[in-house]
Amino acid sequence: MKMLIRTVRSKKQAALSLLKHAQKHPPACPCHGCTGKAVGAGLKSAASTMLAQRAFGASRNAVEADYAFEMSFSSIRYGLGVTREVGYDFKHLGADKVALFTDKNLLDKTAVKAAVESLDSQGIKYEIYSDVIVEPKDHGIRHAIDWARQHQPNAYLAVGGGSVMDTAKIANLFQTYPEADLMDFVNAPVGKGMPVERQVFPLIAVPTTAGTGSETTGTAIFDLTSQKSKTGIASRAIKPILGMVDPLNASTMPASVKASSGLDVLCHALESYTTIPYNQRTPRPKDPILRPAYQGANPISDIFCTAAMKLIVEYLPRSVKDPEDFVAQEQTVLAATLAGICLNNSGVHLAHGLSYPLSSQNKGYKHYGYEVDHPIIPHGVT
Repeated sequence: MKMLIRTVRSKKQAALSLLKHAQKHPPACPCHGCTGKAVGAGLKSAASTMLAQRAFGASRNAVEADYAFEMSFSSIRYGLGVTREVGYDFKHLGADKVALFTDKNLLDKTAVKAAVESLDSQGIKYEIYSDVIVEPKDHGIRHAIDWARQHQPNAYLAVGGGSVMDTAKIANLFQTYPEADLMDFVNAPVGKGMPVERQVFPLIAVPTTAGTGSETTGTAIFDLTSQKSKTGIASRAIKPILGMVDPLNASTMPASVKASSGLDVLCHALESYTTIPYNQRTPRPKDPILRPAYQGANPISDIFCTAAMKLIVEYLPRSVKDPEDFVAQEQTVLAATLAGICLNNSGVHLAHGLSYPLSSQNKGYKHYGYEVDHPIIPHGVT
């Protein structure tokens, strides 16, 4: 008679099994997904995995693997009070009707006031769209698209966090494509993933949080409620022409928002640093325009990743603990921008892919410190 012996799995084995299952969850965004690489990494030692992933010079599949990477990000202007210059930028662009995207909680804050005063000082006409919500959903995105198509601005200004900047990017894109449906440009396989071949209107982004780094990227994320998933659009064509990084704008963030935003920064930098190298990514695009925004780790992006990780590890705890520590506030804002550059070029993987099923399935949890009237798990927390 054979005896059945039950083998008890170790905690490591159980965790890996859970990660494998979660990674296959349908709502995981293909923009942030990771096909097998990150889970397989857990089967090896950390050292051997890192060595394998950092073998940039090694030749891979000469037929299928890519052979090139391209660094692309918005121009960055960094400095205390730099928001006051935005009117001059639109004047030099020849813009005479600017769409100012923000959210209602920011209308009476320093960042929006400074931007509006600058536009007024240069005689720039503008319309304000303040219906953006934190962690936007598809119906909110469609509302913003309809607004943009109705008002027909010839330039965009986004003053706010990642949700504001992402909503402005999408509205700008679909004003440029008046015949297109939202799902035409959403990342495949959720949407059609069509390439953006037209030039969108100029967008200047003024971040008010130290987290998403969206002022540097061509990525825009939202909740697709019909599929209970979080997805988005990724194209270098929709990135801002200028990110105005003003540490003064992030100085009033509540401690809980600083903490969750800072965790997002850390994940951007860490995941970008450990993603698959660019010359292991397949398939090789037939046309350069088909090369994805997220191209894999590369030696240039690594410089930004390591700098961002050092800054956020050193200064985030200080920033959260002491709102008067302005040196820490400045450095966390800078870290967010550096990590955004990493994200826009190398991409992210497992942690971001796992975060989407969590946030999209949230029905009632509202995170402390967020002034919203709907359930929310901040992106950095998930």
